[in-house]
Order: sequence, then structure tokens, then C-alpha cells
Amino acid sequence: MLRTLLLAALAAGLLTVKGATAAESRGPVTNLPLPRFVSMKASEGNVRRGPSLTHRIDWVYVRRDLPLEITAEHGHWRRVRDRDGAGGWVHYSLLSGVRTVLVEEDMLDLHTRPNADMPVTARLALGVIAELGDCEADWCEISAGGYDGWAPKTALWGVDPEELRN
Repeated sequence: MLRTLLLAALAAGLLTVKGATAAESRGPVTNLPLPRFVSMKASEGNVRRGPSLTHRIDWVYVRRDLPLEITAEHGHWRRVRDRDGAGGWVHYSLLSGVRTVLVEEDMLDLHTRPNADMPVTARLALGVIAELGDCEADWCEISAGGYDGWAPKTALWGVDPEELRN
């Protein structure tokens, strides 16, 4: 009985298994990888305790483009977590596939190329949200406030350390 309940919860996306294989780490609704990063499409979004309108609202995200990590899916709902590890269930219509990152280092240097010895094009303050571009092994190209350049992945939240993009 317990095994059946655990399997049902896993299939519904209400439970995840750490170290799951690639076949098991796909969302049951979208078939997209879990976990994965997205951003807030709306300027305001309720975060609920469970995947329905009947569940209590724990708080409200009020920052458009905020990067979030989807950790589970259930129908039209996505369980997300933010940079601080706080999370809950958000309706999928409030989320966007546009990738953004949160700057985690104050006065982060943006370089012209993915190399710390290259010229600095701009500096970004701690907490700035930037749009994510290409990513190499240790660097990502980002843009914010009309400035763009390359930053070390370690200074960004919203991109997986092994993620490559082009």
C-alpha cells in the first residue's frame, strides 16, 4: 500500500527522487527536464501550499523576470523555489521560459569575453536580474540595463553549473 502511494505521488510530481535517472527526471505534464529554470512572466504571482486554488497562499512574488527553479509539476501547477530556497506552487500561466539570472555578487564585472583578463564593459549590483544568453563551461553571457558581457557562473543564480547554452 505504501509503495503504491509513493509511486502515485512520484508520478504526479508531488515527490521527487534525488539522483533519479534522466528518464525519471522529466515532468509528468510537460515531459521537460526537472529541475529546470524559468522566470516570472507576471509582475505578481501567488505562491500556494498546494497545486490548486483551494490551497492557502503563503506569499506573493512581486518581481517580474525573477528566476525560479521548477522542481515538480501537477496539472497546470508548477512547484518552484527561489534563490533563498523558499517555494511553493504557482500556476503555469505566471511563468515564462525566458531565462534570467540573479546577480549574487556585488559590483559584478561584466567582461567583453569569457575571461577575467578581458576588459570590463559594466558592473552589476547585487540582486540585479539579467537576461541569460550563451553559457560556456564556467562563464555566461548576460544582459541588464542596456549592458551586456560575460560573467562567471559562480556569481549567478538561475543557471546550472554544468549547463551549456549557445
